[in-house]
Amino acid sequence: MADLIILGWRERVALPQLGIGMLKAKLDTGARSSSLHVDTLDAFQRTGDTWLRFTLHVGRRQPVQISCEALALDRRTVTDTGGRRTERWFIRTAVELAGQRFDIDVNLTDRRHMLFPMLLGRSALIGRVAVDPAISYTQPRPSPMMATSWMPDCP
Repeated sequence: MADLIILGWRERVALPQLGIGMLKAKLDTGARSSSLHVDTLDAFQRTGDTWLRFTLHVGRRQPVQISCEALALDRRTVTDTGGRRTERWFIRTAVELAGQRFDIDVNLTDRRHMLFPMLLGRSALIGRVAVDPAISYTQPRPSPMMATSWMPDCP
């Protein structure tokens, strides 16, 4: 437990493989999986594998549309906070948080009615982070240079 970084219930993250330099995320230890808001989502085949093409908007004042493609990890049943079960596509991508970069599984879903475009669940946080619900935004903004330096899955 001594090696865990203490973060707030909301933090800024980067998703460098998706070309996202900064995104606000809710750190939710009550959720098992992580979720990313997408505006559009289409599955397609490439060399025998299922890939996902999706778009999302980043930023509130001047939203920028980001278009990405990522290899589909699988489809899993996810139960939301209202108890509704839905099948969602998952991808594996790198996340930058508190000076660390690590891979997480994240499902792609419509979160437009949620306050945060990304939710980091306990499977992404366990062994790395302890969440203090009394604090927020404890870390500096992710470096745009680091986030855009590695984008193999985005056209």
